[in-house]
Amino acid sequence: MPQSTRTFVIVGASLAGAKAAETLRTEGFDGRVVLIGDEARRPYERPPLSKEYLRAEKDFDAAAVHPADFYDDNGIELRTATLATAIDPAGRSVTLAAGEQIAYDALLLATGSAPRRLPVPGGGLPGVLYLRSVEDADALRHAIGPSAQLVVIGAGWIGAEVAASARQLGASVAMVELAAVPLERVLGPEVGAVYRDLHAAHGVDLHLGAGVEAIVGSEAVDAVRLSDGTVLPATAVVVGVGVTPRVELADAAGLTVDNGIVVDEHLRTSAPGVYAAGDVANAFHPRYGARIRLEHWSAALNQGPAAARAMLGGDVVYDRTPYFFSDQYDLGMEYRGWAPGFEQVVFRGDPAGREFLCFWLRQGRVAAAMNANIWDAGDALEALVRADRPVDPVLLADPDVDLAGLAGPPGP
Repeated sequence: MPQSTRTFVIVGASLAGAKAAETLRTEGFDGRVVLIGDEARRPYERPPLSKEYLRAEKDFDAAAVHPADFYDDNGIELRTATLATAIDPAGRSVTLAAGEQIAYDALLLATGSAPRRLPVPGGGLPGVLYLRSVEDADALRHAIGPSAQLVVIGAGWIGAEVAASARQLGASVAMVELAAVPLERVLGPEVGAVYRDLHAAHGVDLHLGAGVEAIVGSEAVDAVRLSDGTVLPATAVVVGVGVTPRVELADAAGLTVDNGIVVDEHLRTSAPGVYAAGDVANAFHPRYGARIRLEHWSAALNQGPAAARAMLGGDVVYDRTPYFFSDQYDLGMEYRGWAPGFEQVVFRGDPAGREFLCFWLRQGRVAAAMNANIWDAGDALEALVRADRPVDPVLLADPDVDLAGLAGPPGP
């Protein structure tokens, strides 16, 4: 079938969806491309929402994936403020809220994720905020100022970055987290302690190992009551307790769903002609022999184009090393790898001085590595993670030992 007679539909005008649409054109596809998004804005990147955009250091155009005229210039039908209500894999069509049906030859689901709600009394009060969209960031920015008393519930990436930005804007910040240190689930207690000390040094009132009993207020939030009875005054509350993948369309259509939309290493779902990418995709990773759902910018950035090439018939295998980054105050970091069940953490450098490398070991191999305020080590860390070979922890910790030499030839 000539390309010009084919229609590719992308549901989710996200980073993954926008980069997929771009890739279809750069790969020479000259058929119809329809990009459907339920937000009223053109696609944008979400990491700035907790950082530069929230602090008004960058505007929306800086966060947008493409310039405003990109979609028209490239013949991409961008449908903003449009909700897809159903997909029919057998009939190969997408139904929109207004009743329109769009037939497709291939479909990409890039529907992303939604913030997990906090199920406590008072959770619906005005002033209880979540951060996922530009509008959310605008509301949060309006609530933050030198006189604000912000309580951040959850010390994952969103909570930690929002707390840092709020302190930089002059707000009083209390952080509440069930774990013993921030980011413990991802980074473990040793590196989490670095972030604990970082936030404490910047004046964040930390309540670690603490749960939330209720959010208190009559017409708006006034305070947060913790499970130990502590009451924290609050002019606003930000909840960052994780996200859930938006699988409703896929589930209703009978696609295999398990912690996201299940896809293979080619990003193909259980339905012929249907692909998934980004936060919503629980993708089989051939290097790890496991399915991984990544809620990170890099997965959206790279899986969208990979899915587009697969839709075009390319022999695509998505096996990139998982990657994410974070900037909090003066500490910037990059993390590479996947380290569930790691057995040892090794530091190189000065964690107290916030300039160091860190390695997570599993079975004596570097499963993941992080550079913190050291910006010339990325390639060596990538090589170590990909090498998948035994490494002496003493050599990893020694700054005089060349990292590239430790990687050696790639493992099997």
